[in-house]
Amino acid sequence: MLTKNPNPAHLAIAECESRLSKQGRKVVVITQNIDELHRKAGTRNLFEIHGSLFKTRCTTCGSVKENYKSPVCPALEGKGAPDPEVQDAAIPVGDLPRCEENGCNGLLRPNVVWFGETLDSNLLGEVEKELEICDLCLVVGTSSVVYPAAMFAPQVAARGVPVAEFNMESTPATMGFTFHFQGPCGTTLPPALARHETELIS
Repeated sequence: MLTKNPNPAHLAIAECESRLSKQGRKVVVITQNIDELHRKAGTRNLFEIHGSLFKTRCTTCGSVKENYKSPVCPALEGKGAPDPEVQDAAIPVGDLPRCEENGCNGLLRPNVVWFGETLDSNLLGEVEKELEICDLCLVVGTSSVVYPAAMFAPQVAARGVPVAEFNMESTPATMGFTFHFQGPCGTTLPPALARHETELIS
């Protein structure tokens, strides 16, 4: 993941946020992605609701720290994708990554939301506040089937706010949106967010 770079859609969103902020307008990005590519592209107002692969969280004290080491500890070297045939990775517990916060020594885990886990309620509360005041919503490159995020755009559309979906194909939510732009987001989104001549004369 460390070798990946933002695509044209990430960059277009970050550029749009920067440009509109100079006009006193606010762009907020709510993402389920854990790859930090929005951050890398330059997005500032960012809610990473599923966390970040580049942060660890202590299972004992809850401390969250940035961690860009790959792997996070030597014992995990070569232990990439899980093999369904292997029941035990055979890593001694003493070699697993540990928290160094005030001598805690608790086990570290990625600071991401795994299936079956709940999202941070405080973060969701902040997201809800943004959804209640937004006046335009873009849904970019998502299947619209993972909850609770799948309800964000329909909730905004129910208020009569325009919603534009950018995706490779239609989703279960497409019919409830104002616009649908089919195709790769890196191709369809940049022209939609680009500065237009009307902006220059308004």
